[in-house]
Amino acid sequence: MDLLKRDLAPILDEAWEAIDNEARRVLKLNLAGRKLVDFNGPFGWEFAAVNLGRLELIRDQPVPGVSVGRRRVQPLIELRTPILLDTMELDSIARGADDPDLGPVVEAAEKIAHAEDNAIFNGYREAGIAGIIESSPYAPLEIPADGLHYPHAIVQAKELLREAGVSGPFALAAGPKAYNEISQGSEDGYPIRKRIEQQIIDGPIIWAPSIDGAVLLSIRGGDFELTVGQDLSIGYAYHERQNVELYLTESFTFRVLEPAAAIYLRHASELEV
Repeated sequence: MDLLKRDLAPILDEAWEAIDNEARRVLKLNLAGRKLVDFNGPFGWEFAAVNLGRLELIRDQPVPGVSVGRRRVQPLIELRTPILLDTMELDSIARGADDPDLGPVVEAAEKIAHAEDNAIFNGYREAGIAGIIESSPYAPLEIPADGLHYPHAIVQAKELLREAGVSGPFALAAGPKAYNEISQGSEDGYPIRKRIEQQIIDGPIIWAPSIDGAVLLSIRGGDFELTVGQDLSIGYAYHERQNVELYLTESFTFRVLEPAAAIYLRHASELEV
């Protein structure tokens, strides 16, 4: 048995497989950041912090003539969100039901994916995590509401990165509004999205629901690091006669190693607020 305590859950193997597959499907769709940044791990539950390789000198000396430095680390955080499921509904999977109600699994996966991506792109100050957007040294660039004008804005962003010595390939993490505008736009019958991916950034456009606007970033490696202890997993909390409560969990932290490797693009209406 491990910390997830799955062996204690009154859940048949067929139901566990369905739960895990559904969570995996939703996470793959909603997780944007880990598709673009360096992934370090997973290292397991016992991994608690990232070594920053630096010392913080302590002013008070315990003994005259003896200096002390405290090693600096960045702690991992643990995320956990509950999943409440009906026991009879889970048993129906073993009876051959191919349409089980796994809505709570979907909801939990969407929530935890949003939490991870929000930390990566927007930061989580209370956890000591600086996000890509707030770390970028550039002023946000304006992007229009018309998808036809996205290529010009992305070319401008790309040139700013190159002038700062940041090489490609590049990728675009686009929030729901920006992603839809890019995907639906076309110029003389040629899709705007294909033009951007193939002719401008030489990389993917990723749907990133945690972003308002878009982020152009280098995916050359070495600029952004997601460190994972326990990777996304489903564990068992408790059960009653009719329900069983599971949870989706992970431990991670995120570091921006080169702030100049990303630039934020915002809609004009958002810039005016």
